[in-house]
Parts: sequence; structure tokens; C-alpha cells
Amino acid sequence: MPDAETRNETRRRLMSGREYIGVDRIDGPLVFIRKTHPVGYRELVECVDPEGNPRLGMVLDTSDDVVVAQVFEGTQGLTLPGTKIRFRGRPLTLGVSEKMLGRVFDGLGRPIDGGPAPLPEAEVNVNGRPINPTSREYPRDFIQTGISAIDGMNTLIRGQKLPIFSGNGLPHNELAAQIARQAKIRGGANDFAVVFAAMGVKHDVARYFTRSFEETGVLENVALFLSLADDPSIERIITPRTALTLAEHLAYEKGLHVLVILTDMSNYCESLREISTIRGEIPSRKGYPGYLYSDLAEIYERSGMIKGSAGSITQLPILTMPSDDISHPIPDLTGYITEGQIVFEREMSGRGIYPPVAGLPSLSRLMKDGIGEGMTREDHPHLASQLFAAYSYVKDVRNLASVIGEEELTPLDHQYLEFGEFFERKFVSQGKDEDRSIEQTLDAGWEALKLLPAEELHRVTDEEIEKYYTGAG
Repeated sequence: MPDAETRNETRRRLMSGREYIGVDRIDGPLVFIRKTHPVGYRELVECVDPEGNPRLGMVLDTSDDVVVAQVFEGTQGLTLPGTKIRFRGRPLTLGVSEKMLGRVFDGLGRPIDGGPAPLPEAEVNVNGRPINPTSREYPRDFIQTGISAIDGMNTLIRGQKLPIFSGNGLPHNELAAQIARQAKIRGGANDFAVVFAAMGVKHDVARYFTRSFEETGVLENVALFLSLADDPSIERIITPRTALTLAEHLAYEKGLHVLVILTDMSNYCESLREISTIRGEIPSRKGYPGYLYSDLAEIYERSGMIKGSAGSITQLPILTMPSDDISHPIPDLTGYITEGQIVFEREMSGRGIYPPVAGLPSLSRLMKDGIGEGMTREDHPHLASQLFAAYSYVKDVRNLASVIGEEELTPLDHQYLEFGEFFERKFVSQGKDEDRSIEQTLDAGWEALKLLPAEELHRVTDEEIEKYYTGAG
């Protein structure tokens, strides 16, 4: 006699072939179906319109009375009596393959670059598999982005989750594309890949990403997932999961080091809020659902390194802070989950500084474990600490000057102002195609410190001062 689990699985497969004609209610991207057989949460749904065209969806809510499903392509043209529903009896899957590198897909993983769908090596649940925390490796290896404000001051570590907090109109898309073009693991460039997911972006932004990767010849190591602004907003819910599903295959099955860039997570959260409102859920802060934290954690935690696997997943989520408010629920909750943040400053951008990375609120919590002798350079930890301290004093001097005027400042204060201007213009600011090595970044930091008296450098050693400040460097 088959056991209960086998009998239930057999019954589920038989019931999954049943077709239901007519739905109870259609509200936005959601359809409500009554009197169905027991279905699973996030089960795949096939919704057939009156003309016979199928549309895919996913179960959002299930109970004895009603099933709520979201339709990825939208519900336009569907009618209550003429819509047919089939439950597939399995979750949404993605056919993954290493051949997906160099290709462009929509948010559900369907090719949109004119080429055929790659032959899949496996069909994988887009919701991912839970990772046992005890099987994780601690992130330690330095990833060189070629951008001094990141490499020198907020170092990205392999397996880390390091978000970029930006604002509307700031150059986060340019920075995302530049990181995708330039990022490398020193000594391991041949096994590095980028999975890039854009949610709710305009057509010109999508063309910018595609053209940027094509012209620089890095597209063959990049897989793009583009959910455009005029695509159904519900598709944005799946896009980061689709991208991470491919990243997990490349990292844990193929042994690649994968950098996942997700932009813009604010658009993703807006879609979550839209669905939550339609479902009539009780809103939390700013109208977002109470499960926003756990939903974001479900995405962000699909990164890291696993014992026994040669590959890794590093995440750079990008989000635009509404009204530049870093205490807004999206950046606030993101900061609790991730290991630091890179914060853009609108005032710096207005002065023509690119990338406009704010020195003080930005940090990388794993930086200390991936820099120093044998990883970057022996002076890196002390140099970064000294630059932070000096730039913090610059902010204080600028605030004082705004009250009493620059002419009342001391000669030392004027040296700090000169240091601050040099630091922002020569260290933080760089060209959008400029790829600096870590040695160039650290040397630029010492050039900035040379504008200050040696007795002000309390966080570097005498040997480092002798070698890089006084000597040839």
C-alpha cells in the first residue's frame, strides 16, 4: 500500500489537470476563484482568456473557500464567465543554463533579444531553496569594482549584500552599469559573471544597459533580465527571483563567482504595496505590507558562499529613496538585512561629482575582513580609517565656516578644506569609464593626505607615513 504522502502526490497530479471555467472576481492583476480543489501557495496557474490565449500566474492566497492568483501578463480582456483556470500543481520554474550569459530576457526569463530560448540544463523553482546557515562560508575575498569610493572606503566582499541608496535623478544606473563592466576578482577573472535585473525601468534606460554592455564587450558574461515600465507591474515581483535562480545555478552548480545587480528595488516594493492594497490587507508603515521585511530578506539572503561550492553570489541591490529619506521603510528595512550601504548625496551630484558617494553615512560592514596585506595592500585598513576621520573633520569645518565665514578659520582648518576639495574631486570623483586598480585608489588616498600635516595623521603607522607620505610611495 502506498503511504499517505504518495497518495496525496498522486491525487495532486490528477487534480492539477482539472480546468475551472469562470472566475468569481477580477481586481487589477488578481483573479479570485471559488470552489477549487486544495492548491498550494505560489503554485503555478494557467489563465486562458476567452480567445484561448494562455497567461501564466501564481497563487498568492489559498483557503477552503477561495484562491487568489496574480496574473503576470495582466488581466485586461479577461471576463468572469469566459476565463478558464488550470492549476499546474507545481511552482513557477525557470529553465537555467550557462548559455543564458550574453542574452537578454524579460522578467519571467523569456528571451527578448530575438534569439531562441537556450536549451535548459535544469528546471528550477524560482522561489529558491533555503540555505542552512551552518553551511555558509564567511565572506572574505575582495571584489575590485574599479571605483575608488567603493574599493577604498566601502570595499565590496565576495558573498556580501551591499545596497546602493540613491534618489530620483541621481546616476545610480550609470554606476550599476559601470560596476557590471568593471567588477572582477583579482586573479580569478575567468570565472566571474554578472546577472543584472532591472525592474520598472524605462525603454531608454534598458537600451542604455544593453548598449553599454555590448559596446564594451562584457555582454558575453552578463545575463540581463529587463522588466520594463510598461510591462505589467506584477512581473516585477518575479524578476529578482528569476535572476537569482539563474545566479544560484551559475554559482553552486557551475562554480562561477556571480555578481547580482538589482535595480530598482523601490519599484519592486511599490508592486508589493499595490498587490497588498488590492487584497485588502492591513497596511503597515507608509502603506507597505507588514511582511515587507521578510519579503526583502527572502531576496537578499539568496546570496553568499556555501561550504563545498567553489562559486559565490554577491548582491548589489539599488534602490531610490523616496524624497531622499533614508528613514523610509524601503532603505530602513534593507539596512537591517544587508551588510552596509553606499549612500548617494544629491548635493555632491549637483557639484558634478561622480559617483556622488557620501563619505560618512556609507559603510561596508565586511570591509575589515577583506582588506589588508595579502588581499589589497597592507596600508589599506589604516588609510581608509584616516580618510574617514579627516573627511569627518572637513564636514565640521564646513559647518563652522557657514556660520562664522571662512576668513575666521584657522590655518589648519583651511588645510582641511583644501583636503576635502581634493578628496572629493580626485579620489571620490572619477570618469564613468575609468577603471582604477586598488593600488591607484590607495595612492590617490595618500595624495589627499599629503595636504595635511603629518602630525594630524593619527590612524596610520609611522612606517606607513615613511613609505607612502614622506617617501616615494
